[in-house]
Amino acid sequence: MTPKPTLRPGGRSARVQQAVHTAVSALNDSVGREQLTIPLIAEHAGVTPSTIYRRWGSLRELLADVAAEHLRPEAPLADTGSLEGDLMVWAGEFMEEMASRPGQQVMADALGSASHEPRRRCHARQCEQLALMLSRARDRGESALPEVDALIDGVMAPLIYRVSHAPETLCEARLHHWVRQALGSAGENFRANTE
Repeated sequence: MTPKPTLRPGGRSARVQQAVHTAVSALNDSVGREQLTIPLIAEHAGVTPSTIYRRWGSLRELLADVAAEHLRPEAPLADTGSLEGDLMVWAGEFMEEMASRPGQQVMADALGSASHEPRRRCHARQCEQLALMLSRARDRGESALPEVDALIDGVMAPLIYRVSHAPETLCEARLHHWVRQALGSAGENFRANTE
């Protein structure tokens, strides 16, 4: 069965999604991940197993969808007064959460989707947040700002790689190096284009 892309639903569909996501989280805490099954989740959510299969296709896709929602930021972005500070707080919180044992599972679930939709949603959210930080930096009069893609490539790509493959190597100093390098290369590009 080919998984269908998960859309951001409204109305009854949103209630079903919320009930199923809540059931997954509650059961994960109470019975453990190894015991999760679609029939058990359906019973806990008050829906039929066919509802879950129709919407998500498999347990793996459901877990990826739950993970993608878990990666949605819950608090407004910190405004430290500088783009460098904003990036350090934002990426630092991501690093801390994803390096934890639950964070490692969320990352594995999000990356485990065959449909790519959960990863697309995560990427889109990160781009939106970076765009907001860049907009605030422009409003403050900061110059030589990088593009969103440069921050994805320079900060998030190495961070996600290390979170996924070598979380024990993560540290604030390494993160600060990536942030400064991404911001410094933007200044170099700016200088090169104006000479």
